[in-house]
Amino acid sequence: MSTKESPRIERIYVINLNRQPARWAEMQQELRHVLDWSGVELWNLTERYAAVDANHFMQEPLKDADIDPIYTLGDQLFVEPQPLALPTRLELNSPIQMSQPEIAVARSHIGIWRQVAASNLEYVLVLEDDVWFRSGFAPHLDQAWGEIETEGDRKSNFDILYLSYEEVKHGTPKTFLSSNVFRPVRGLWHLSGYVISREGAKKLLRLLPCRGPVDLWINHQFGVLDVRATRLFIISQRLDVSSTNSYSILPALTKIGAITSEGASLFHVRPSERPVFAFGSGDSGLSSLAMALSMLGYRCCSDLQELPCPELEMLLAGVGDRVFDAYVNIRSLSGEARALRKRYPQAKFIITSSNTGVTDDNHLRILDDLNGADIAVLHLEASNKWQVVCEHLRCAPPTCSFPELSDLGQRQLLCRTIEADAALSCETPKRDKSPWVVEPRQWWRGIHSVPTKGGPAITATPVSVNDCLKFLDTSRWLPRDDTFTDNLALFRPSNIEFRSGLGAALSIRRESLGVREYSAASLTSCDQYLFGRFEAIIKASKVPGVVTGFFLHRDSPRQEIDIEIAGNRSDRLLVNVFYNPGGEGAKFDYGYRGAASYINLGFDASESYHGYAIEWWPCEIRWFVDNRLVHRRFDWEPTPVPHLPMALHVNAWPSRSKELAGRLVSRRLPTTTFIRSITLEANRHQRLLPL
Repeated sequence: MSTKESPRIERIYVINLNRQPARWAEMQQELRHVLDWSGVELWNLTERYAAVDANHFMQEPLKDADIDPIYTLGDQLFVEPQPLALPTRLELNSPIQMSQPEIAVARSHIGIWRQVAASNLEYVLVLEDDVWFRSGFAPHLDQAWGEIETEGDRKSNFDILYLSYEEVKHGTPKTFLSSNVFRPVRGLWHLSGYVISREGAKKLLRLLPCRGPVDLWINHQFGVLDVRATRLFIISQRLDVSSTNSYSILPALTKIGAITSEGASLFHVRPSERPVFAFGSGDSGLSSLAMALSMLGYRCCSDLQELPCPELEMLLAGVGDRVFDAYVNIRSLSGEARALRKRYPQAKFIITSSNTGVTDDNHLRILDDLNGADIAVLHLEASNKWQVVCEHLRCAPPTCSFPELSDLGQRQLLCRTIEADAALSCETPKRDKSPWVVEPRQWWRGIHSVPTKGGPAITATPVSVNDCLKFLDTSRWLPRDDTFTDNLALFRPSNIEFRSGLGAALSIRRESLGVREYSAASLTSCDQYLFGRFEAIIKASKVPGVVTGFFLHRDSPRQEIDIEIAGNRSDRLLVNVFYNPGGEGAKFDYGYRGAASYINLGFDASESYHGYAIEWWPCEIRWFVDNRLVHRRFDWEPTPVPHLPMALHVNAWPSRSKELAGRLVSRRLPTTTFIRSITLEANRHQRLLPL
């Protein structure tokens, strides 16, 4: 790596999180295997740089002199254009909020630039802790370094030399300066292995704030920096370690059709410290703790006067296939604290408290029964709740704020009613494997409880809507012009027609649109709703591969309640629920199958109009067809009931999944789904931003 006489790399910084000691150990081994020009291990030049940890952010970071956390789709498309994306409106200036991990990564790199700028080091190699050196790294770097030095008698005075990168999909605009070195115009991702000069560090600091992810933002600075890259990347990112980053741009790219496939997004974390029991006084944050445990991957039963009998019997006996591994604020367990401690010596206990809460005799008795147990105390007023909980449970916190809910209290269980068993029988296809989807058990029938006034602190206004869809009421509905991964089409407003007596006609056509070969139609409510009744009168398409949908949906966290009719089985209804835990903005968007059920309708939904309704309440969801109850689910049957506001959608689209709707029969297009009317009585939460 360079020679004794020429400028050379004088130090190596490795960015490493304090909670990732295994990665630091692997980097030590990697650096001991490579020698510099004098035969000395690169390890001798190396210094660990403690990475900024997004888990330590107490709130969403605001703009400051170093970071502007808001960037746009236009910023992204400057680096990686999408020539095949042809949505009707490309909202280049719509704000995108950087994720907390992206902010932490940027701050880590900026911190190193400051150290380099203030030092007497001429060149520094910066590495993230998930890289490895490709075969021939040292001679390839020496060759490139020598070619840079011969450029017009230069003395290697570049600002940045990329050694690790990924070119954008359609190629990086570049100029080759020699056989092994090029100058990029833009279009290099992954700022995970690069050489930076002291002067380059000073320039970057003057160009701050960093607007967007650091590897995106730095592309925008190539015009004022002296940037080089090796012809072949000679440092690679490891594929055997999972990334801790969270990519804020993905939803925007999905909407314009730039992403056509992605791996199943499943939550793979399974806690090792089990079971967990939590008790506390009233209004001390027990419901928030229950949600936090769910976000950590626990299947948490909470806020009940008593457990369902089979679960309680198995828990106290220490045998059987229990549903839950965390129990929070269960009154019937408060008198069993001593027995639980004896039955589960490895159990973790959490006590919640509040400066304003009243400590009653029962609470004092629990503390006495748990004397000597493995206990953590979580104060309602604490600012480091994730730290308290996660250190106790020996797990990493998620990169989002600790949930804040109003305490639900202890809800009363209700027995099943005759009405609940009157619903039609159903088939159960394969479901997501998730902490928030209970696996089938013959004895488990969910938790039917009386709702209370607690839960998310959300202000809502009761509203009633009866829209016959004679025209587009823009105060209520937004025609979509985007797409999603499993959709073979782009939604186009022109695919929606309003016809007298028929309502809205949603058409699917074969139409080359760059990223998609079909166009489709979708309407989304301008408002979000929290609980209520939602009904549509629909005549569905019968074309195989086409899905007619009427559903409630939200992201961050993803929650969804579905009615879908597949064109290859228009005599069958698919009902589904997706649930992810967390409060507003929590990046929990897992699941791709959900928890679906098939219900035989007894008629062909494509032959005439029928009414399809969803009733969504805090403790149950009910589905109706022509005012007849066809399916009903209580809490944890098999998912929790979604608890956050959602938008209402109706659409028709061709599915990429043959399992869902069969293979699309293109020769039968165009096809149309008719929506005669939409009615709802619900709690309106807020008006959504225009799409």
